[in-house]
Amino acid sequence: MQLGGACASGTLFAVGSGQSSILVTLAGFIVGSVLYTWQYDLVDDLPAWEPILLQDHVGYLGAWAITIGLLLLIVGASRAYQARRTPPPTGRPPSATGWDRIWRGSWPMLVGAVVLGVLAVGVLWVSGGIWGITSAFALWGAKLLQLLGMHPETWAYWQQPGPSAQLAGPVLADKNSLTNIGIIVGAAVGATLAGVYTLRHRFSGREALAAFLGGILLGIGARLANGCNIGAYLGGITTGSVSGWAWGLVALGGTWVGLKLRPLFGLAVPTSRDTVC
Repeated sequence: MQLGGACASGTLFAVGSGQSSILVTLAGFIVGSVLYTWQYDLVDDLPAWEPILLQDHVGYLGAWAITIGLLLLIVGASRAYQARRTPPPTGRPPSATGWDRIWRGSWPMLVGAVVLGVLAVGVLWVSGGIWGITSAFALWGAKLLQLLGMHPETWAYWQQPGPSAQLAGPVLADKNSLTNIGIIVGAAVGATLAGVYTLRHRFSGREALAAFLGGILLGIGARLANGCNIGAYLGGITTGSVSGWAWGLVALGGTWVGLKLRPLFGLAVPTSRDTVC
């Protein structure tokens, strides 16, 4: 994410809002996903724990209480840490007034969070599965290979029941593909209504290389983790899976490594003097 410039949903959002340079990250994401499915046999038998669901041990009410408690603990620790430091000023984002604010923004963060939560429930209700993003990238790559006359359907990954049905059907029958397209279209509409849509495509060769490599790592990592920060992290935590918390802890470590690598590609690293984090 640090090299590619965005996470999975962020990549789609950036593409939709006109940041054409992020297409390089998206291309790398698809390539990494295809590489994983091609060499699936290498990772199929890696050591793994059995799934741990909180509700299986403490019931749904207990799982909810533990999850909310941990989130409140994180909020409290973050506020205590922030109080000991001087965070860089972020300023107030430009915002419309009255009813125009609904369409032109910007929305309060709490409102945005609630809307995202409600829509995520809607995805679960309509499709029967949690909101996911990255499995669609593997599907898009496999479909492209089929158009080029190759046969990814013979790979072990695509011979599993779930992926096999996914590949056999049309792209628009795949729920993750549909939501991904929705993110791109929604970001484009939102940016246009807010008057901030513009194509931005200036980037150096080193930045393009970082974006492509970062995308490849994102594609491989998302398949290893069975999802990105949406499907594996948020989806895991909200469904009571301990794997979601594990994803978050490891992602923090990966972020630290990514920040150390950014200067190698001429990418800036945030400092305490920045006006925006």
